[in-house]
Amino acid sequence: MASHSERPTLKTRITELFGIKHPIIQGGMHHVGYAEMAAAVSNAGGLGIITGLTQRTPEDLAREIGRCHDMTDQPFGVNLTFLPSFAAPPYSEYIRAIIEGGVRIVETAGRNPAQYIPALKANGVKVIHKCTSVRHSLTAERIGCDAVSVDGFECGGHPGEDDIPNMILLPRVAEELGIPFVASGGMADARSLVAALALGADGINMGTRFIATKEAPAHDNVKRALVAANELQTRLIMRPLRNTERVLTNGAVEQILVIERDKGPATTIEDIRHLVAGSENRRVLQEGEMDAAAWSCGMVAGLIHDIPTCKELIDRIMQGAEEIISRRLEGLLAA
Repeated sequence: MASHSERPTLKTRITELFGIKHPIIQGGMHHVGYAEMAAAVSNAGGLGIITGLTQRTPEDLAREIGRCHDMTDQPFGVNLTFLPSFAAPPYSEYIRAIIEGGVRIVETAGRNPAQYIPALKANGVKVIHKCTSVRHSLTAERIGCDAVSVDGFECGGHPGEDDIPNMILLPRVAEELGIPFVASGGMADARSLVAALALGADGINMGTRFIATKEAPAHDNVKRALVAANELQTRLIMRPLRNTERVLTNGAVEQILVIERDKGPATTIEDIRHLVAGSENRRVLQEGEMDAAAWSCGMVAGLIHDIPTCKELIDRIMQGAEEIISRRLEGLLAA
């Protein structure tokens, strides 16, 4: 086997666009995407992402960006999720913190970010938008996004309402889209990366898998739960609200499902707010109270069997991808 220094890297449109070594992105994750997480991924050759709205104010985000710069000299990004809200966060101020902090990559999610794209692009910021469908991907391309993160039905968090898994969604996006895109949802290892590339993607985005790493600022109970879980233990909540979220089953999730079953289409967010609120979510992820609230988790939990460092994980993925491509797949070609 070639030494690490001799091992070829995978050069894709995503590595070229973001100036990173490996086509692996750490997705924005509420209460997990802190500077420690982003720096560990970026130092390992991927693209780390700070979750912007986990920081309570734009000033907090500015400080977090500064902390990340202290921990890595590699590219990293900031996730900014545009939420439907009566008391919307001061997005323009968060964007100013991103630009003034020298961050040149933003992952947008949630609602259409069109009104904020000009300010980002005018300051040399590249934008990758999270999408759950072909039509949303095409909209992202039309409004000026540089890349798209395509979330299949398998993903943790919000998979949209179309229920299309990545085996179909990725090649469909590849047929329609001109800009680079990465696969998100079900991504965990070398097999995921090679499969995503084969289906037309330019890299992968991993959220749940990165929670089960040594550097992730999540409670050990959470990491152990991911290792113990299998692919059957996620549930879909908030379907009656058309705001579907994939979560790992626990006591709070079972309560939510009972409420939704009893109330049906009449379910409102107020019926379940106490079980899905961000403050309660923090009790799970940071304090390890595993039944306190619902928390996002992908089906990929079934492929998580250990808690490596981010470097160990990324190196393993890249080495495994090389072996699959150059040995197994090439070996299948008849002479």
